[in-house]
Amino acid sequence: MNAPDWSALTQRLLAQAYGLGFDAAGIARLGEPATRAAFESWLGHSYQADMAYLSGAGAALRADARLPHAGATHALVLAASYGGREPTGPVARYARGDDYHESLRERVRALHHWLEQEVGHAVNARPYVDSGPVLERDLAQRAGLGWFGKNTMLITPRAGSFVFLASLFVELELEPSAPFEADRCGSCTRCLDACPTGALREARVLDANLCISYLTIEHREHIAEPLRPLMGGLLYGCDICNDVCPYNRKFSKELSEDSPFRPRPFLDGVPSRELALRVLGMGVPEYTELFRGSAMKRAKLSGLRRNAAVVLGNTGTEADLPALIIALGDALPLVRGHAAWAVGRIGSDAGFAALRERLAVEPDGAVRAEIESALRAADSAPDEMSKSRGT
Repeated sequence: MNAPDWSALTQRLLAQAYGLGFDAAGIARLGEPATRAAFESWLGHSYQADMAYLSGAGAALRADARLPHAGATHALVLAASYGGREPTGPVARYARGDDYHESLRERVRALHHWLEQEVGHAVNARPYVDSGPVLERDLAQRAGLGWFGKNTMLITPRAGSFVFLASLFVELELEPSAPFEADRCGSCTRCLDACPTGALREARVLDANLCISYLTIEHREHIAEPLRPLMGGLLYGCDICNDVCPYNRKFSKELSEDSPFRPRPFLDGVPSRELALRVLGMGVPEYTELFRGSAMKRAKLSGLRRNAAVVLGNTGTEADLPALIIALGDALPLVRGHAAWAVGRIGSDAGFAALRERLAVEPDGAVRAEIESALRAADSAPDEMSKSRGT
């Protein structure tokens, strides 16, 4: 039997990937990542915050791309645009539509099935869509898809950095693509300058402890009080370092009418304050119905309601106090504490009275501290507090 023409097979595979709607595709040979030392240094600074899955056994597997899936030698690396031309808003663009994990995984599985048909036998392979111990950006650069922007995102000339990355690890001698060697950021520092919290410590170094995306999605506890005003009206995720990137203005794409990543109606163009009010008052049945099949479930209802209280503390008015006062009696201390902060930020006599009333019965020490802090701030510097809210 003749040996496969790996070069021809590779080209047909890449064509098939583009045919399935991917915006960029390439092949990387698996091995030690070029960014291994940088990743280990990043962990050494505890910039992963409390995302424990990035350290320990996960870090060991990320040290060599041959380790996550036994026998795999190469990876088909893929990028899929999720837009970028849509207006900014309280929810990051990637999360406004259907959950990308399963949508992209189905396409990657289709490519695996196509490969097996082409070679005429089962192929040892595994898809990864932001779901395993893989340094996806490293693989994408190695596969020629793009370069690392100073905002830490992979920037591809085909769609900017508003892209999802996916890969298919395979045990086949596919032909590797030429790596993307150029760094096209030059002297630009727009992303570093625009980050509200200073999470971009330096070019290509992100401190998750300060990142709004981390704080609103992965972080499960109280958000540090000094960071809350910097979150503005952002309920879930943050696109600021992408929004200001000149390459996104040049390369990002419009979403097609049938894209699964198009915003769900209740998220489409809804102002921050309006969405925050709805989420803050949301019960489990409505949450389950609205967020079925959504990436936003990652934050859980408790996290979304915590975030909503922060948004109202930054953008709300006295008209929003009734909703926040109800939240002072929420079953979860996480929500009560952030609602107390928001009531104090809005700063009205009715709000302060509600805080004092709640303080008299509040059993949780952390929430009591939030209430006391809000009352002290109101008593000591009400004018400065109003200025900090831009009112």
